Amino acid sequence: MTIKRFNTGPRMSQAVKHGETVYLAGQVAADPKPSVTEQTKQILAQIDDLLKQAGSDKSKLLSATIWLADIRAFGEMNAVWDAWVSPGNTPARATVEAKLAGPQYLVEIGIIAAA
Repeated sequence: MTIKRFNTGPRMSQAVKHGETVYLAGQVAADPKPSVTEQTKQILAQIDDLLKQAGSDKSKLLSATIWLADIRAFGEMNAVWDAWVSPGNTPARATVEAKLAGPQYLVEIGIIAAA
């Protein structure tokens, strides 16, 4: 099977396509504004871009893992997620509270999708 990497750096790739599966690294906002809504919007736009690069899109999501710095923001994040996710193609999903890589990050999202 072929492995193709996207946006590869010295530590990690932002996306890896193996066969017909696309794995995204956990995505955080490139410009982390102090708002779960704004960070979630940025992250989902980044996910759209990475999936497109790998020959996929949000209608092919298989799994999503969402980490929130504060689980009380669950509803705020879900409002953005629900407006973005492809109706009828929702992935298996887990959402948990976690201490993220830095205090400026409020949301992180990891995705696995079919190609």
